[in-house]
Amino acid sequence: MFFKRKIVRSAATLLFAAFVGLFGTAGYYSAHLPAVISASSADDLKIAAFPQLSCSAAPELAVPAAGTCSDGEQVTFSLFGAIPVKNVEVRKTEAPVLAVGGRPFGIKLLMEGVMVTGLGDVECQDGSLTCPAEDAGLQKGDIIRLADGEILTSNDQLQQKIADSGGNVLELSVRRGDEDIDMELQPVFSRRSGGLKGGMWVRDSIAGIGTMSFFDTKTGCFAGLGHPICDSDTCGIVPVHSGEAVPVEITDVKRGARGLAGELRGKFAMSDSFGILERNKPSGIYGRLNGEALAEMTADCQEFPMAFRQEITEGEAEIYTTVSGDTPERYSAEIVSVDYSSGTSSKNMVIRITDKRLLDAAGGIVQGMSGSPIIQNGKLIGAVTHVFVGDPAKGYGIFAENMASEL
Repeated sequence: MFFKRKIVRSAATLLFAAFVGLFGTAGYYSAHLPAVISASSADDLKIAAFPQLSCSAAPELAVPAAGTCSDGEQVTFSLFGAIPVKNVEVRKTEAPVLAVGGRPFGIKLLMEGVMVTGLGDVECQDGSLTCPAEDAGLQKGDIIRLADGEILTSNDQLQQKIADSGGNVLELSVRRGDEDIDMELQPVFSRRSGGLKGGMWVRDSIAGIGTMSFFDTKTGCFAGLGHPICDSDTCGIVPVHSGEAVPVEITDVKRGARGLAGELRGKFAMSDSFGILERNKPSGIYGRLNGEALAEMTADCQEFPMAFRQEITEGEAEIYTTVSGDTPERYSAEIVSVDYSSGTSSKNMVIRITDKRLLDAAGGIVQGMSGSPIIQNGKLIGAVTHVFVGDPAKGYGIFAENMASEL
């Protein structure tokens, strides 16, 4: 009798442990599923890395996920079809077919106004120090858009406005984040320079090298980088007034090494630009190819259907990138992990370069490769965005759907 009770108790303990384990596993999957998924259909929806999960149009069975909305169809993902895991909204949309890039391009941006990159004291005639910009309330990273009602397009223009002010107050309109603020700048006479100064450093343009991710052969719209262009001093996203995409020839590669980021080095072509840059967003830089460039690139491009995030899985992949000249090549890589719940971040997956040619030439991922498209199972899944400085063979990638949503 004693042994029978012991066996029953042991069986109950095992059953309870299995029960707790299953619900613990369900909790793990719930935390790693997104609240919203885009798909061409809600039927037989699968998460590539989670084959244990199945979905059904019965959201009342699961606990609603925080942050879900009701614009699309609701489905419930369940573990082994029995234990509800999470309600997910499915937004129905067709996956676009896009031409992959991989070619480098030069970026020339004029800002929307001028960006304050630093503040500094001005030595007045009596030897005292003051900072008119700080007194006005200006901060590093602010965008000065108007001065006395005049739209600013260059550093020289602002400096001229200060010089011509006669020491009178300048009315400024400043963008800080999403807020527009009115300020008054009182220029002061500088003992050292002999002219009126505002006590700040500003920047009106930026240039660099990036990689094109993909383009639409019908419209000529293209996307690159996979992350925003940020000012090196303020780390803020550069607001775009206008910009050009110009051809670039890669002439040299500074190899990446542990603790030291590498870099693509090249020269801007002297020829005309091949497109305009219109938007600088958290998911990348966006523009439009001119007719001549579109015809040339379309004639020699490879097109792939875009993969939705749930189609991406760990395992083999390829990237298209350029480490010499201006023609991209394919290199083998590996998807190490996928964060399905990472939303609009540019760090949705971790990738590793496995191609010996690219490891020998560049050490892995280097600056300038941002935007290099990633292909898996015949679909465009994303683009390279960042390198791990501690291990240049590895880096982050962004989901293609995050970039395509802005295209």
